[in-house]
Amino acid sequence: MRDRVMNMPADTGVAAEVAQKDLELEELAFRRGQAVEMGGPEAIERQHKAGRLTVRERIALLADENSFREIGTLAGTGRYDDNNRLTGVTPAPYVAGLARIDGRPVALGGEDFTVRGGTTFGSSRRKGGQGGLIEDLAHHYRIPLVNLIDGAGGSVTSIKRRGHSVFPGVHGFERSVGLLGMVPVVSAVLGTAAGGPAGRAILSHFSVMVRETSQIFAAGPPVVKRSLGQVIDKDALGGAKIAVDKAGTVHNAALNEEDALQQIRRFLSFMPANVWEMPPAPASLDPVDRCDERLASIVPQKRTQAYNMHRLVRMVVDSGSEFEIQPTYGKSVITMLARLDGRPVGIVANNPMVYGGAMDVHSARKQIHFMELCDTFHIPLVFFVDVPGFMVGLKAEEEGTLREGMRAVYIAGNLKVPTITLVIRKCYGMAGMATCNKNGADLKLAWPSAEWGSLPVEGGVAAAFRREIMSAPDPAAKEKEIEAELKPYASPFRTAEAFAVEEIIDPRETRPVLCEFIALAEQRLRAELGPKARSGVQP
Repeated sequence: MRDRVMNMPADTGVAAEVAQKDLELEELAFRRGQAVEMGGPEAIERQHKAGRLTVRERIALLADENSFREIGTLAGTGRYDDNNRLTGVTPAPYVAGLARIDGRPVALGGEDFTVRGGTTFGSSRRKGGQGGLIEDLAHHYRIPLVNLIDGAGGSVTSIKRRGHSVFPGVHGFERSVGLLGMVPVVSAVLGTAAGGPAGRAILSHFSVMVRETSQIFAAGPPVVKRSLGQVIDKDALGGAKIAVDKAGTVHNAALNEEDALQQIRRFLSFMPANVWEMPPAPASLDPVDRCDERLASIVPQKRTQAYNMHRLVRMVVDSGSEFEIQPTYGKSVITMLARLDGRPVGIVANNPMVYGGAMDVHSARKQIHFMELCDTFHIPLVFFVDVPGFMVGLKAEEEGTLREGMRAVYIAGNLKVPTITLVIRKCYGMAGMATCNKNGADLKLAWPSAEWGSLPVEGGVAAAFRREIMSAPDPAAKEKEIEAELKPYASPFRTAEAFAVEEIIDPRETRPVLCEFIALAEQRLRAELGPKARSGVQP
C-alpha cells in the first residue's frame, strides 16, 4: 500500500493524502493488535498452564467493565524488513493505564510475564516499576495505585546492551516511598517476584499473593545456591507459607487470582482516594441500636479460659463488613477493617486463643503497620482489649519482643486519628499501653469483666511479697491469702469510682455505644485531612 501511494501522480494529491491517513490508522491498529497479542499464543498458553492469568486478563477482572484506558500501548521493540517496513512488534513487558474500581479512578499496571518473563523494559522512560509512569499518574492525579506483580525486575543481560552496569538507585524507590503518605498503594504478587518488583510489593499499604502459584524473595533459588550453596525450590523459599504465614512479608494469601483481585477491591472500598479526602461511608442496613444478647455471656467466668474474639467483633460491627488483614500472621492480635453504621473503622483485637492474647514480636509488627495505615487514611481505631502483657521467656527475648512491643507503644502514642479503647477482659502492663491514645479524648470504656494494672494480682503478689511468702510456715497458703486481700481492689468498678476509666458499659450495648462515638469522630476527621507529619525516631 505504501508503494502505491508513492507512485501516484501529483494531481491525485488529495486521494494520496487520504490514503496516507488510512495507512497511518492501519499501522496504529496493527501496533495495537500486536500489543494485545502480548508474547504470542505459545507464551500465553504457558502462562495458563502454570495456573496464572495474563496481565490483561487480570486487569479485565479487577477493573470496572470497559473502564481501562491504556497508556503506552505502542511501547515495545519494532521489527522491520530491509526496506524499513514494519513487520511486527514485541510489546514492552508491562501494561499500564488508568481504570475504575467500583466507579472510583485508580492507576493500574503490571508486568507481562509472556514477554521476556516480565523483565524490565530497557528504555529511558519506564511504563511501570519504580520510577515508572504509573507511579507518576497516581501521584499527579492523587488516586490509588494498584501493582499487579509478575516479574523479576532487571536482568544481567541488559549490561551488554547498555555498555555499562547501572548504579543502584538511578531508577530508585523515591516515588514509591512518597506515595505511601499520599494515596493507597496495593500490590498483588501473582507470579514469582524478586528484586525491584519484590521491593515494590513491600512498599504497599496492602499486599496479597496466591498460594501455590506465587512466590516472593530478595533473590531466587539460583542466587541462593550460588551464594550459600543451599538447594531449595522457589515455593519453599518464598511461597505463601513463608512470605505470608511465617514472615509477614506479604499481608494476605488468596486461594486463586480471582480471590486476590477481589481482596484488592475489598481493601480499596475502605480507603479514600488520597489523604486529602475522607474514606467512603455507604449507608448501612444494619440497625445502629442492635444489641446482641450473646455478648452478655461470651466471656467465660474462668479468667484463663479462651473465647472467640473474631465472633465477638462480628457481633458488634456492621454485618458482613469485616475484612481481616494478615489473618495468618501474628495471630495473637486481630487486625481488620470493618464498618460501624457504614463508617470505616480499624479494629485491633487481642486474640485469647493464641498465647492468651499476649503480644509477641509478630503481633507487635502487625499492630504497628495497621495503626499507621488507619492513622494515615483517617480511619478511627477501636481496640478490643484482652492482653495479659508482652510475651515472656527466652524465645521472646531472643526475638526482640520488648523492642517491637515498645515500638507499638510509640506508634500508639503518636496516633492522631480518633481512638476508642474497649477493655473486654485483661489490660496489663506496657502491652496495654499500646491500646491507648492520649492525643485524643483518651476514651477508655470497659465491660464488667475487665481487669487491669501493671501486673495481674497473682503474678504481682508472687514478686512483690516474695520474702513474706517464703518466710511463712505455709508459703502457698500465704500467697493465696495476700491475693484474696488485694483482689477486691482490682475490680473495674473501683476504678470507675475514681473516674480512672471513663465508662463501664453493658456488653450488649457495645454496638450502639461505638456507633455513636464513631459518628462524632467524623467532624474531627474532616477538620484534620491531609498528610500526617511523622517525627522522632522509633525505638
